[in-house]
Amino acid sequence: MAIISVSALRGARFPLFTNNPHPFPQFPIPSRRSSKLNFRSKGFTPFARYAQSQQDLFSSRLQDGIENLPKLVEDIVQTSINTGPRGALRLAQGIQAFLGVGGEWLADASKSTNSSAGLPTQMQLGLLSPQYLRRLFERMGATYIKLGQFIASAPTLFPAEYVQEFQNCFDRAPAVPFQEIQAILREELGRPIDSVYEYVDPTPVASASIAQVHAARLKGSQDDVVIKVLKPGIKDILVADLNFVYVVARILEFLNPELSRASLVGIVKDIRESMLEEVDFYKEAANIEAFRSYLEAMGLTRQATAPKVYQHCSTKRILTMERLYGVPLTDLDSISSLVSSPETSLITALNVWFGSLLACETFHADVHAGNLWLLRDGRIGFLDFGIVGRISPKTWTAMEVFLASIATEEYESMASALIEMGATDKDVDVMAFAKDLEKIFSSIQDLDTELIVATARDRTTNATAVSANVVVDERQMNALFLDVIRVSESYGLKFPREFALLMKQLLYFDRYTRLLAPNLNMLQDQRISIVSNRGSRYKNSFR
Repeated sequence: MAIISVSALRGARFPLFTNNPHPFPQFPIPSRRSSKLNFRSKGFTPFARYAQSQQDLFSSRLQDGIENLPKLVEDIVQTSINTGPRGALRLAQGIQAFLGVGGEWLADASKSTNSSAGLPTQMQLGLLSPQYLRRLFERMGATYIKLGQFIASAPTLFPAEYVQEFQNCFDRAPAVPFQEIQAILREELGRPIDSVYEYVDPTPVASASIAQVHAARLKGSQDDVVIKVLKPGIKDILVADLNFVYVVARILEFLNPELSRASLVGIVKDIRESMLEEVDFYKEAANIEAFRSYLEAMGLTRQATAPKVYQHCSTKRILTMERLYGVPLTDLDSISSLVSSPETSLITALNVWFGSLLACETFHADVHAGNLWLLRDGRIGFLDFGIVGRISPKTWTAMEVFLASIATEEYESMASALIEMGATDKDVDVMAFAKDLEKIFSSIQDLDTELIVATARDRTTNATAVSANVVVDERQMNALFLDVIRVSESYGLKFPREFALLMKQLLYFDRYTRLLAPNLNMLQDQRISIVSNRGSRYKNSFR
Protein backbone atom coordinates (compact mmCIF):
# COMPACT_ATOMS: atom_id res chain seq x y z
CA MET A 1 0.00 0.00 0.00
CA ALA A 2 1.12 3.56 -0.64
CA ILE A 3 0.17 6.91 0.88
CA ILE A 4 -0.97 9.92 -1.10
CA SER A 5 -1.92 13.24 0.49
CA VAL A 6 -5.32 14.87 0.28
CA SER A 7 -3.70 18.08 -0.90
CA ALA A 8 -2.15 16.22 -3.83
CA LEU A 9 -5.60 15.06 -4.88
CA ARG A 10 -6.76 18.68 -4.96
CA GLY A 11 -3.71 19.85 -6.85
CA ALA A 12 -1.43 18.22 -9.37
CA ARG A 13 -3.13 14.83 -9.57
CA PHE A 14 0.24 13.16 -10.03
CA PRO A 15 0.38 10.30 -10.05
CA LEU A 16 -3.27 9.28 -10.19
CA PHE A 17 -3.62 5.63 -11.02
CA THR A 18 -6.30 3.31 -12.24
CA ASN A 19 -6.26 -0.42 -12.47
CA ASN A 20 -7.11 -1.03 -16.09
CA PRO A 21 -5.18 -4.02 -17.48
CA HIS A 22 -3.39 -3.78 -20.79
CA PRO A 23 -5.22 -6.34 -22.91
CA PHE A 24 -3.64 -8.50 -25.52
CA PRO A 25 -4.42 -7.24 -29.01
CA GLN A 26 -7.67 -8.56 -30.43
CA PHE A 27 -7.90 -9.49 -34.06
CA PRO A 28 -11.18 -9.82 -35.98
CA ILE A 29 -12.05 -13.38 -36.95
CA PRO A 30 -13.90 -13.67 -40.24
CA SER A 31 -17.15 -15.62 -40.13
CA ARG A 32 -17.49 -18.76 -42.17
CA ARG A 33 -20.12 -18.66 -44.88
CA SER A 34 -20.84 -21.43 -47.33
CA SER A 35 -21.42 -20.10 -50.84
CA LYS A 36 -20.92 -21.23 -54.41
CA LEU A 37 -18.30 -19.48 -56.45
CA ASN A 38 -19.75 -17.94 -59.63
CA PHE A 39 -16.87 -17.44 -62.04
CA ARG A 40 -19.08 -15.26 -64.24
CA SER A 41 -20.06 -12.90 -61.44
CA LYS A 42 -18.76 -9.38 -61.38
CA GLY A 43 -17.33 -9.99 -57.91
CA PHE A 44 -14.81 -12.48 -59.23
CA THR A 45 -12.61 -9.85 -60.83
CA PRO A 46 -11.80 -8.05 -57.52
CA PHE A 47 -11.25 -11.45 -55.91
CA ALA A 48 -8.86 -12.41 -58.65
CA ARG A 49 -7.01 -9.14 -58.26
CA TYR A 50 -6.78 -9.69 -54.50
CA ALA A 51 -5.51 -13.23 -55.02
CA GLN A 52 -2.94 -11.94 -57.49
CA SER A 53 -1.81 -9.23 -55.08
CA GLN A 54 -1.44 -11.79 -52.29
CA GLN A 55 0.56 -14.03 -54.61
CA ASP A 56 2.76 -11.09 -55.56
CA LEU A 57 3.24 -10.26 -51.86
CA PHE A 58 4.16 -13.87 -51.10
CA SER A 59 6.58 -13.95 -54.03
CA SER A 60 8.15 -10.70 -52.88
CA ARG A 61 8.59 -11.98 -49.32
CA LEU A 62 9.98 -15.27 -50.60
CA GLN A 63 12.49 -13.41 -52.75
CA ASP A 64 13.49 -11.19 -49.82
CA GLY A 65 13.80 -14.28 -47.62
CA ILE A 66 16.09 -16.03 -50.12
CA GLU A 67 18.24 -12.91 -50.39
CA ASN A 68 18.45 -12.47 -46.59
CA LEU A 69 19.01 -16.15 -45.75
CA PRO A 70 22.82 -16.10 -46.25
CA LYS A 71 23.10 -13.08 -43.98
CA LEU A 72 20.94 -14.77 -41.34
CA VAL A 73 23.00 -17.98 -41.46
CA GLU A 74 26.25 -15.99 -41.28
CA ASP A 75 24.93 -14.01 -38.32
CA ILE A 76 23.86 -17.17 -36.46
CA VAL A 77 27.17 -18.93 -37.13
CA GLN A 78 29.23 -15.91 -36.01
CA THR A 79 27.11 -15.48 -32.86
CA SER A 80 27.50 -19.19 -32.08
CA ILE A 81 31.28 -18.94 -32.48
CA ASN A 82 31.36 -15.92 -30.15
CA THR A 83 29.29 -17.84 -27.60
CA GLY A 84 31.52 -20.92 -27.60
CA PRO A 85 31.08 -24.01 -25.35
CA ARG A 86 29.30 -21.97 -22.66
CA GLY A 87 26.25 -21.94 -24.95
CA ALA A 88 25.80 -25.73 -24.61
CA LEU A 89 26.05 -25.49 -20.81
CA ARG A 90 23.44 -22.73 -20.65
CA LEU A 91 21.17 -24.72 -22.96
CA ALA A 92 21.31 -27.68 -20.55
CA GLN A 93 20.59 -25.40 -17.59
CA GLY A 94 17.72 -23.84 -19.53
CA ILE A 95 16.16 -27.23 -20.23
CA GLN A 96 16.44 -28.10 -16.54
CA ALA A 97 14.75 -24.83 -15.55
CA PHE A 98 12.03 -25.35 -18.17
CA LEU A 99 11.27 -28.84 -16.86
CA GLY A 100 11.19 -27.59 -13.27
CA VAL A 101 8.71 -24.77 -13.89
CA GLY A 102 6.76 -27.00 -16.28
CA GLY A 103 6.33 -29.47 -13.44
CA GLU A 104 5.02 -26.69 -11.21
CA TRP A 105 2.51 -25.68 -13.87
CA LEU A 106 1.29 -29.26 -14.33
CA ALA A 107 0.81 -29.65 -10.56
CA ASP A 108 -1.14 -26.39 -10.33
CA ALA A 109 -3.14 -27.19 -13.45
CA SER A 110 -4.18 -30.60 -12.09
CA LYS A 111 -5.52 -28.93 -8.94
CA SER A 112 -7.47 -26.40 -11.01
CA THR A 113 -9.00 -28.97 -13.35
CA ASN A 114 -10.34 -30.86 -10.34
CA SER A 115 -12.26 -27.78 -9.21
CA SER A 116 -15.62 -26.68 -10.60
CA ALA A 117 -14.17 -23.38 -11.87
CA GLY A 118 -11.88 -25.11 -14.36
CA LEU A 119 -8.49 -23.87 -15.58
CA PRO A 120 -8.00 -20.09 -15.04
CA THR A 121 -7.44 -17.97 -18.15
CA GLN A 122 -3.86 -17.05 -17.18
CA MET A 123 -2.93 -20.70 -16.61
CA GLN A 124 -4.20 -21.58 -20.08
CA LEU A 125 -1.16 -19.71 -21.41
CA GLY A 126 1.09 -22.29 -19.77
CA LEU A 127 4.68 -21.16 -19.20
CA LEU A 128 3.97 -18.03 -21.24
CA SER A 129 1.65 -16.70 -18.54
CA PRO A 130 3.18 -13.83 -16.50
CA GLN A 131 3.53 -15.81 -13.26
CA TYR A 132 5.17 -18.93 -14.69
CA LEU A 133 7.34 -16.99 -17.13
CA ARG A 134 8.65 -14.95 -14.19
CA ARG A 135 9.40 -18.17 -12.29
CA LEU A 136 11.22 -19.56 -15.34
CA PHE A 137 13.30 -16.37 -15.62
CA GLU A 138 14.27 -16.60 -11.95
CA ARG A 139 15.37 -20.23 -12.35
CA MET A 140 17.40 -19.30 -15.44
CA GLY A 141 19.51 -16.93 -13.36
CA ALA A 142 21.10 -13.50 -13.62
CA THR A 143 20.53 -12.70 -17.29
CA TYR A 144 16.86 -13.53 -17.25
CA ILE A 145 16.35 -11.80 -13.91
CA LYS A 146 17.81 -8.68 -15.54
CA LEU A 147 15.52 -9.25 -18.53
CA GLY A 148 12.64 -9.47 -16.09
CA GLN A 149 13.69 -6.18 -14.53
CA PHE A 150 13.84 -4.67 -18.01
CA ILE A 151 10.28 -5.87 -18.69
CA ALA A 152 9.14 -4.41 -15.36
CA SER A 153 10.75 -1.08 -16.30
CA ALA A 154 9.48 -0.89 -19.88
CA PRO A 155 5.69 -0.50 -19.94
CA THR A 156 6.08 1.11 -23.35
CA LEU A 157 7.06 -2.29 -24.75
CA PHE A 158 5.25 -4.99 -22.76
CA PRO A 159 1.66 -5.75 -21.64
CA ALA A 160 0.61 -4.52 -18.21
CA GLU A 161 0.21 -8.03 -16.74
CA TYR A 162 3.86 -8.82 -17.45
CA VAL A 163 5.10 -5.43 -16.23
CA GLN A 164 3.27 -5.95 -12.93
CA GLU A 165 4.39 -9.56 -12.42
CA PHE A 166 8.05 -8.90 -13.21
CA GLN A 167 8.23 -6.27 -10.47
CA ASN A 168 9.03 -9.30 -8.29
CA CYS A 169 12.39 -9.65 -10.05
CA PHE A 170 13.74 -6.75 -7.99
CA ASP A 171 13.96 -8.85 -4.85
CA ARG A 172 17.29 -9.66 -3.20
CA ALA A 173 19.42 -12.25 -5.03
CA PRO A 174 21.31 -15.12 -3.31
CA ALA A 175 24.82 -14.22 -2.14
CA VAL A 176 27.99 -15.79 -3.54
CA PRO A 177 30.24 -17.53 -0.93
CA PHE A 178 32.98 -15.22 0.36
CA GLN A 179 35.73 -17.61 -0.76
CA GLU A 180 34.76 -16.98 -4.37
CA ILE A 181 34.71 -13.23 -3.77
CA GLN A 182 38.23 -13.44 -2.29
CA ALA A 183 39.45 -15.31 -5.36
CA ILE A 184 38.12 -12.57 -7.65
CA LEU A 185 39.73 -9.84 -5.51
CA ARG A 186 43.14 -11.55 -5.60
CA GLU A 187 42.91 -12.06 -9.35
CA GLU A 188 41.83 -8.49 -10.10
CA LEU A 189 44.22 -6.76 -7.69
CA GLY A 190 47.19 -8.88 -8.75
CA ARG A 191 48.50 -8.90 -5.19
CA PRO A 192 47.47 -10.11 -1.73
CA ILE A 193 44.17 -8.70 -0.49
CA ASP A 194 45.63 -7.64 2.86
CA SER A 195 48.17 -5.45 1.04
CA VAL A 196 45.29 -3.24 -0.16
CA TYR A 197 42.56 -3.62 2.46
CA GLU A 198 42.92 -3.65 6.23
CA TYR A 199 39.96 -5.99 6.30
CA VAL A 200 37.02 -7.08 4.16
CA ASP A 201 33.74 -8.02 5.83
CA PRO A 202 32.81 -11.55 4.67
CA THR A 203 29.08 -10.81 5.08
CA PRO A 204 27.85 -8.84 2.06
CA VAL A 205 26.11 -5.50 2.52
CA ALA A 206 23.96 -6.26 -0.53
CA SER A 207 23.63 -8.92 -3.21
CA ALA A 208 22.06 -8.25 -6.61
CA SER A 209 21.72 -10.36 -9.74
CA ILE A 210 25.13 -9.51 -11.21
CA ALA A 211 27.20 -8.18 -8.29
CA GLN A 212 27.44 -8.06 -4.54
CA VAL A 213 28.86 -5.46 -2.17
CA HIS A 214 31.19 -5.94 0.81
CA ALA A 215 32.26 -3.39 3.42
CA ALA A 216 36.02 -2.93 3.85
CA ARG A 217 38.73 -0.57 5.13
CA LEU A 218 41.70 0.58 3.09
CA LYS A 219 45.18 -0.14 4.34
CA GLY A 220 47.19 2.99 5.14
CA SER A 221 44.50 5.70 4.84
CA GLN A 222 42.06 3.67 6.96
CA ASP A 223 39.19 4.98 4.81
CA ASP A 224 35.94 3.08 5.11
CA VAL A 225 34.97 1.75 1.68
CA VAL A 226 32.64 -0.67 -0.04
CA ILE A 227 33.76 -3.09 -2.74
CA LYS A 228 31.34 -3.94 -5.53
CA VAL A 229 32.37 -7.31 -6.96
CA LEU A 230 31.10 -8.84 -10.18
CA LYS A 231 29.79 -12.32 -9.45
CA PRO A 232 31.94 -15.15 -10.85
CA GLY A 233 31.18 -16.24 -14.41
CA ILE A 234 28.38 -13.71 -14.75
CA LYS A 235 29.73 -12.10 -17.91
CA ASP A 236 30.02 -15.47 -19.69
CA ILE A 237 26.45 -16.26 -18.68
CA LEU A 238 25.24 -12.88 -19.92
CA VAL A 239 27.02 -13.22 -23.26
CA ALA A 240 25.71 -16.77 -23.84
CA ASP A 241 22.15 -15.92 -22.86
CA LEU A 242 21.97 -12.63 -24.73
CA ASN A 243 23.46 -14.19 -27.86
CA PHE A 244 20.78 -16.88 -27.69
CA VAL A 245 18.03 -14.27 -27.29
CA TYR A 246 19.51 -12.33 -30.22
CA VAL A 247 19.52 -15.41 -32.49
CA VAL A 248 15.89 -16.15 -31.57
CA ALA A 249 14.93 -12.55 -32.38
CA ARG A 250 16.74 -12.72 -35.74
CA ILE A 251 14.97 -15.97 -36.67
CA LEU A 252 11.57 -14.60 -35.62
CA GLU A 253 12.06 -11.47 -37.73
CA PHE A 254 13.16 -13.63 -40.67
CA LEU A 255 10.08 -15.85 -40.38
CA ASN A 256 7.73 -12.93 -39.77
CA PRO A 257 8.98 -9.70 -41.39
CA GLU A 258 6.13 -7.81 -39.71
CA LEU A 259 8.07 -8.08 -36.44
CA SER A 260 10.79 -5.89 -37.92
CA ARG A 261 8.35 -3.00 -37.69
CA ALA A 262 8.37 -3.45 -33.93
CA SER A 263 12.21 -3.44 -34.05
CA LEU A 264 12.43 -6.73 -32.16
CA VAL A 265 16.13 -7.18 -32.96
CA GLY A 266 16.73 -3.52 -32.13
CA ILE A 267 15.13 -3.99 -28.70
CA VAL A 268 17.28 -7.05 -28.02
CA LYS A 269 20.41 -5.15 -29.08
CA ASP A 270 19.47 -2.32 -26.71
CA ILE A 271 18.98 -4.78 -23.84
CA ARG A 272 22.28 -6.51 -24.62
CA GLU A 273 24.19 -3.23 -24.75
CA SER A 274 22.73 -1.91 -21.49
CA MET A 275 23.34 -5.20 -19.64
CA LEU A 276 26.94 -5.52 -20.80
CA GLU A 277 27.55 -1.94 -19.68
CA GLU A 278 26.49 -2.97 -16.17
CA VAL A 279 29.22 -5.62 -15.99
CA ASP A 280 31.90 -3.08 -16.92
CA PHE A 281 32.71 -1.20 -13.72
CA TYR A 282 35.00 1.18 -15.59
CA LYS A 283 31.85 2.65 -17.13
CA GLU A 284 30.10 2.88 -13.78
CA ALA A 285 33.14 4.62 -12.32
CA ALA A 286 33.03 7.12 -15.18
CA ASN A 287 29.31 7.74 -14.51
CA ILE A 288 30.06 8.44 -10.84
CA GLU A 289 32.93 10.80 -11.62
CA ALA A 290 30.77 12.70 -14.15
CA PHE A 291 28.06 13.18 -11.51
CA ARG A 292 30.59 14.34 -8.90
CA SER A 293 32.02 16.81 -11.43
CA TYR A 294 28.50 18.14 -12.04
CA LEU A 295 27.98 18.67 -8.29
CA GLU A 296 31.30 20.49 -7.99
CA ALA A 297 30.71 22.68 -11.06
CA MET A 298 27.24 23.68 -9.83
CA GLY A 299 28.36 24.32 -6.26
CA LEU A 300 26.20 21.53 -4.88
CA THR A 301 28.79 19.55 -2.92
CA ARG A 302 27.36 20.75 0.41
CA GLN A 303 23.88 19.61 -0.58
CA ALA A 304 24.56 16.25 -2.25
CA THR A 305 27.31 13.79 -3.08
CA ALA A 306 28.17 10.49 -4.74
CA PRO A 307 30.81 8.07 -3.45
CA LYS A 308 34.42 8.77 -4.33
CA VAL A 309 35.96 6.05 -6.53
CA TYR A 310 39.38 4.68 -5.49
CA GLN A 311 40.94 4.09 -8.89
CA HIS A 312 44.05 2.26 -7.64
CA CYS A 313 41.91 -0.65 -6.39
CA SER A 314 39.18 -0.63 -9.00
CA THR A 315 39.10 -2.68 -12.19
CA LYS A 316 36.55 -3.85 -14.73
CA ARG A 317 35.27 -6.46 -12.25
CA ILE A 318 35.69 -4.71 -8.88
CA LEU A 319 34.77 -1.17 -7.88
CA THR A 320 36.09 0.28 -4.62
CA MET A 321 34.16 3.32 -3.43
CA GLU A 322 33.91 5.59 -0.43
CA ARG A 323 31.45 4.20 2.12
CA LEU A 324 28.61 6.62 2.77
CA TYR A 325 26.64 6.40 6.00
CA GLY A 326 22.98 7.28 6.00
CA VAL A 327 19.41 6.06 5.69
CA PRO A 328 17.06 5.54 2.73
CA LEU A 329 14.58 8.30 1.96
CA THR A 330 11.80 5.97 3.07
CA ASP A 331 13.04 5.81 6.69
CA LEU A 332 10.98 8.69 8.10
CA ASP A 333 11.89 8.12 11.77
CA SER A 334 15.65 8.18 11.12
CA ILE A 335 15.38 11.14 8.74
CA SER A 336 13.48 13.16 11.35
CA SER A 337 16.31 12.50 13.80
CA LEU A 338 18.94 13.73 11.30
CA VAL A 339 17.32 16.91 9.93
CA SER A 340 14.68 19.33 11.15
CA SER A 341 12.91 19.50 7.80
CA PRO A 342 12.60 16.29 5.76
CA GLU A 343 10.73 18.33 3.14
CA THR A 344 13.79 20.53 2.55
CA SER A 345 15.98 17.45 2.07
CA LEU A 346 13.52 16.04 -0.44
CA ILE A 347 13.46 19.33 -2.38
CA THR A 348 17.26 19.23 -2.50
CA ALA A 349 17.20 15.69 -3.89
CA LEU A 350 14.66 16.69 -6.53
CA ASN A 351 16.59 19.77 -7.65
CA VAL A 352 19.91 17.92 -7.83
CA TRP A 353 18.41 15.10 -9.88
CA PHE A 354 16.43 17.37 -12.22
CA GLY A 355 19.56 19.48 -12.74
CA SER A 356 21.59 16.43 -13.71
CA LEU A 357 19.16 15.69 -16.54
CA LEU A 358 20.38 18.81 -18.27
CA ALA A 359 23.97 19.19 -17.09
CA CYS A 360 25.19 15.58 -17.40
CA GLU A 361 25.48 13.34 -20.42
CA THR A 362 23.67 10.63 -18.43
CA PHE A 363 21.25 10.72 -15.50
CA HIS A 364 20.80 8.34 -12.56
CA ALA A 365 18.04 6.00 -13.74
CA ASP A 366 17.49 3.90 -10.60
CA VAL A 367 16.69 6.20 -7.67
CA HIS A 368 14.88 3.64 -5.55
CA ALA A 369 15.25 3.94 -1.77
CA GLY A 370 18.35 1.74 -1.69
CA ASN A 371 20.18 4.15 -3.99
CA LEU A 372 19.01 7.51 -2.60
CA TRP A 373 19.96 8.23 1.00
CA LEU A 374 19.94 11.03 3.51
CA LEU A 375 23.47 10.98 4.94
CA ARG A 376 24.41 11.59 8.57
CA ASP A 377 25.78 15.03 7.69
CA GLY A 378 22.43 16.06 6.12
CA ARG A 379 23.50 15.73 2.48
CA ILE A 380 21.70 13.64 -0.13
CA GLY A 381 23.71 10.62 -1.24
CA PHE A 382 23.28 9.18 -4.74
CA LEU A 383 24.50 5.57 -4.92
CA ASP A 384 24.90 2.89 -7.61
CA PHE A 385 25.32 4.37 -11.07
CA GLY A 386 25.12 1.03 -12.86
CA ILE A 387 21.86 2.01 -14.57
CA VAL A 388 21.88 5.40 -16.27
CA GLY A 389 19.76 7.01 -18.95
CA ARG A 390 20.32 9.49 -21.73
CA ILE A 391 17.75 12.03 -22.83
CA SER A 392 17.59 14.31 -25.85
CA PRO A 393 16.68 18.00 -25.49
CA LYS A 394 13.54 17.47 -27.56
CA THR A 395 12.27 14.59 -25.41
CA TRP A 396 13.00 16.45 -22.17
CA THR A 397 11.20 19.59 -23.35
CA ALA A 398 8.17 17.49 -24.27
CA MET A 399 8.43 15.81 -20.87
CA GLU A 400 8.36 19.20 -19.15
CA VAL A 401 5.15 20.12 -20.93
CA PHE A 402 3.67 16.70 -20.13
CA LEU A 403 4.39 17.13 -16.40
CA ALA A 404 3.10 20.70 -16.35
CA SER A 405 -0.10 19.65 -18.12
CA ILE A 406 -0.71 16.95 -15.49
CA ALA A 407 -0.47 19.60 -12.78
CA THR A 408 -2.85 21.99 -14.57
CA GLU A 409 -5.10 19.30 -16.09
CA GLU A 410 -4.58 20.67 -19.61
CA TYR A 411 -5.18 17.49 -21.54
CA GLU A 412 -4.72 18.95 -25.02
CA SER A 413 -1.19 20.07 -24.09
CA MET A 414 -0.60 16.67 -22.52
CA ALA A 415 -1.65 14.95 -25.74
CA SER A 416 0.56 17.23 -27.84
CA ALA A 417 3.55 16.54 -25.59
CA LEU A 418 3.07 12.78 -25.85
CA ILE A 419 2.78 13.05 -29.63
CA GLU A 420 6.02 15.04 -29.72
CA MET A 421 7.80 12.35 -27.68
CA GLY A 422 6.38 9.36 -29.53
CA ALA A 423 7.29 8.03 -32.93
CA THR A 424 4.42 7.57 -35.37
CA ASP A 425 3.91 7.39 -39.10
CA LYS A 426 0.34 8.68 -39.11
CA ASP A 427 -1.59 11.79 -38.12
CA VAL A 428 -3.00 11.79 -34.58
CA ASP A 429 -6.33 13.38 -33.67
CA VAL A 430 -5.15 15.60 -30.79
CA MET A 431 -8.63 16.42 -29.49
CA ALA A 432 -9.74 12.77 -29.40
CA PHE A 433 -6.45 11.77 -27.77
CA ALA A 434 -6.89 14.53 -25.16
CA LYS A 435 -10.40 13.32 -24.32
CA ASP A 436 -9.15 9.77 -23.79
CA LEU A 437 -6.37 11.04 -21.50
CA GLU A 438 -8.90 13.07 -19.52
CA LYS A 439 -10.95 9.91 -18.93
CA ILE A 440 -7.87 8.16 -17.52
CA PHE A 441 -6.88 10.94 -15.14
CA SER A 442 -10.47 11.58 -14.05
CA SER A 443 -10.87 7.98 -12.95
CA ILE A 444 -9.09 8.77 -9.65
CA GLN A 445 -12.55 9.46 -8.28
CA ASP A 446 -13.39 5.76 -8.67
CA LEU A 447 -10.40 4.45 -6.71
CA ASP A 448 -10.85 2.58 -3.45
CA THR A 449 -9.21 4.73 -0.78
CA GLU A 450 -8.69 4.69 2.96
CA LEU A 451 -8.15 7.74 5.15
CA ILE A 452 -5.37 7.57 7.73
CA VAL A 453 -3.90 10.11 10.12
CA ALA A 454 -0.19 10.59 10.78
CA THR A 455 1.48 12.71 13.46
CA ALA A 456 4.95 14.22 13.63
CA ARG A 457 6.62 16.13 16.47
CA ASP A 458 8.79 19.22 15.80
CA ARG A 459 12.09 18.83 17.68
CA THR A 460 12.55 22.57 18.27
CA THR A 461 9.04 23.66 19.34
CA ASN A 462 7.85 20.26 20.59
CA ALA A 463 4.61 20.92 18.69
CA THR A 464 2.75 18.04 17.10
CA ALA A 465 1.63 18.25 13.46
CA VAL A 466 -1.20 16.10 12.23
CA SER A 467 -1.70 15.22 8.56
CA ALA A 468 -4.49 13.22 6.93
CA ASN A 469 -3.63 10.98 4.02
CA VAL A 470 -5.39 8.72 1.58
CA VAL A 471 -4.07 5.21 1.08
CA VAL A 472 -4.05 4.01 -2.54
CA ASP A 473 -2.96 0.59 -3.76
CA GLU A 474 0.41 0.90 -5.53
CA ARG A 475 -0.80 -1.41 -8.28
CA GLN A 476 -3.42 1.20 -9.08
CA MET A 477 -0.66 3.80 -9.16
CA ASN A 478 1.43 1.88 -11.67
CA ALA A 479 -1.68 1.16 -13.70
CA LEU A 480 -2.21 4.83 -14.57
CA PHE A 481 1.11 4.99 -16.38
CA LEU A 482 0.25 1.77 -18.16
CA ASP A 483 -3.13 3.22 -19.16
CA VAL A 484 -1.43 6.27 -20.65
CA ILE A 485 0.87 3.98 -22.64
CA ARG A 486 -2.04 1.80 -23.77
CA VAL A 487 -4.11 4.75 -25.01
CA SER A 488 -1.07 6.31 -26.69
CA GLU A 489 -0.33 3.08 -28.52
CA SER A 490 -3.92 2.96 -29.77
CA TYR A 491 -3.10 6.19 -31.62
CA GLY A 492 0.03 4.62 -33.14
CA LEU A 493 2.56 6.20 -30.74
CA LYS A 494 5.75 4.39 -29.72
CA PHE A 495 7.81 6.02 -26.99
CA PRO A 496 11.60 5.91 -26.53
CA ARG A 497 12.87 3.89 -23.57
CA GLU A 498 14.08 7.11 -21.92
CA PHE A 499 10.43 8.13 -21.42
CA ALA A 500 9.74 5.02 -19.34
CA LEU A 501 12.99 5.52 -17.38
CA LEU A 502 12.05 9.11 -16.55
CA MET A 503 8.53 8.17 -15.51
CA LYS A 504 9.83 5.42 -13.26
CA GLN A 505 12.13 7.84 -11.43
CA LEU A 506 9.29 10.32 -11.02
CA LEU A 507 7.18 7.57 -9.47
CA TYR A 508 9.98 6.94 -6.95
CA PHE A 509 10.16 10.64 -6.11
CA ASP A 510 6.39 10.83 -5.76
CA ARG A 511 6.52 8.07 -3.13
CA TYR A 512 9.16 10.01 -1.20
CA THR A 513 7.01 13.14 -1.48
CA ARG A 514 3.95 11.42 -0.03
CA LEU A 515 6.04 10.16 2.89
CA LEU A 516 8.29 13.13 3.69
CA ALA A 517 6.24 16.11 2.49
CA PRO A 518 2.54 15.23 2.16
CA ASN A 519 1.57 18.83 1.39
CA LEU A 520 4.21 19.32 -1.30
CA ASN A 521 3.09 19.60 -4.91
CA MET A 522 6.10 18.25 -6.77
CA LEU A 523 4.99 19.65 -10.13
CA GLN A 524 3.97 23.14 -9.06
CA ASP A 525 6.14 24.09 -6.07
CA GLN A 526 8.35 27.04 -7.07
CA ARG A 527 11.19 25.71 -4.91
CA ILE A 528 11.55 22.78 -7.31
CA SER A 529 13.14 23.62 -10.64
CA ILE A 530 12.04 21.25 -13.40
CA VAL A 531 11.93 23.79 -16.23
CA SER A 532 14.97 24.13 -18.47
CA ASN A 533 16.21 26.63 -21.02
CA ARG A 534 17.67 23.83 -23.11
CA GLY A 535 15.56 22.95 -26.13
CA SER A 536 13.25 25.96 -25.67
CA ARG A 537 12.81 26.18 -29.43
CA TYR A 538 10.59 23.11 -29.23
CA LYS A 539 8.12 24.50 -26.69
CA ASN A 540 6.16 26.64 -29.11
CA SER A 541 4.99 23.51 -30.91
CA PHE A 542 2.82 22.58 -27.92
CA ARG A 543 0.93 25.90 -27.69
